[in-house]
Amino acid sequence: MDLFFEILEFIILSILIVIISKYVLVVVLRKLAEAMNLKPKTVVNIAGAATSVPELLTVSFSSIAGLIGTSIYNIISSNIINLVQYIFSIYINKNQSKLNNQALRIDLILVVITIVIPIIAIITKIQINLALVPVFILLFILFYYINHNAHKLYLNKQEENLQNKINSEAKWIKGKKLIIVKYFIYLVIAGVGLYFIGDLLAKTLTSLCSIFKIPEIVLGVALGLITSIPELITFFESQKHYKKNEKSDLGVIEATNNLLTSNVSNLFIIQTIGILLFAIFE
Repeated sequence: MDLFFEILEFIILSILIVIISKYVLVVVLRKLAEAMNLKPKTVVNIAGAATSVPELLTVSFSSIAGLIGTSIYNIISSNIINLVQYIFSIYINKNQSKLNNQALRIDLILVVITIVIPIIAIITKIQINLALVPVFILLFILFYYINHNAHKLYLNKQEENLQNKINSEAKWIKGKKLIIVKYFIYLVIAGVGLYFIGDLLAKTLTSLCSIFKIPEIVLGVALGLITSIPELITFFESQKHYKKNEKSDLGVIEATNNLLTSNVSNLFIIQTIGILLFAIFE
């Protein structure tokens, strides 16, 4: 019976992280970015990074608890599930033809690489330690460079249209300074709440592994399934948002950017944070 309650607590805490991340963090960050008239690519990148907050929390607290294996499987499963969800959303919205854009194809190749790298690391039994940190940082810079140049070459016009749309939607906003302050307060409150929930989740993970001997791969995959929910919702919302203009590629562009940003953040940034925390608290 104790095992049942521990698993129930694990599921509830994980879902709470997803709900707060999706309905507070992602929404507030996006509105904050738009209120500040940031570039469309920046807005999309912020949204993509925000959907990775659940992974950031679960990986961080897993690593602090000494469960580096759980964090690794969390990242792998999240990145794989993200890609599957993205493909599913593209087919449901019948946007396959819009993937003919060269920049989007390059982005998807990069997404696949974010899945292949950790799988190779596990198959070859590469030791997850501080030596990987500079490698991940360099790969992150390389991926950003490739993505930036691909969009510069092939998506300038479409992203310019997206910029104009964001600017036109932001014109009516009154009292922007007060709105920005309000959004920052929401972010602080959400961050504090997520910290305490994440702390409880770390204790639950430790209990499930040490007392009930549940393998780290099982917990990691379970976390990956749960923490990928925000990406699924975002993929559909971005395409639905621009559905009125059937000829527009903007929905697919935003969904693809979100996918790439999320996967790159998961592997190169969040996993790096996990490695550093594991080394500190080991």
